[in-house]
Amino acid sequence: MSLLKQIDDDLKVAMKSSDPVRVSVLRMAKSALKNVQIEKGRELSDEEILSVLSSMGKQRRESIEQFSKAGREDLAERERQELSMLQSYMPAQLSSEEVEKFIIQAIQESSAKSEADMGKVMKVLMPKIKGVADGKWVNTRVKELLAAPSLPQGGINSLPSASPHSQS
Repeated sequence: MSLLKQIDDDLKVAMKSSDPVRVSVLRMAKSALKNVQIEKGRELSDEEILSVLSSMGKQRRESIEQFSKAGREDLAERERQELSMLQSYMPAQLSSEEVEKFIIQAIQESSAKSEADMGKVMKVLMPKIKGVADGKWVNTRVKELLAAPSLPQGGINSLPSASPHSQS
């Protein structure tokens, strides 16, 4: 079943079960998808749909961060619920260990030596992990690893650990 059809079916179920938050999120998703479809002038592939949903998820994460900083936990909680619903349509996220393996592999493939080579690393890395890892966390971790004096020969086990799940 295509992702768009699944969203349509889930919207119908949410409307019948009187779930206002789910209805709202799914309508926003359908609206965003329709706008991109009109912009492109054709039907969207599942990959393009995932890209739009990923952007919506990123917006929710940024909103959660801003609302939390402003002390508006009520609004932050609603954004968390929306994010959770959007993530149910996304592929499972990679663990921090799996992402770090990809990062180290990309650093080695691009022969990066310093932070100045970050663009090369990200160019190799992002196509492999797009949609299955938080880009902001990946970016930060790549900077940390490139700033390190040298990559350890022992692989990721000898690197200082940081988790994408520890950040809000």
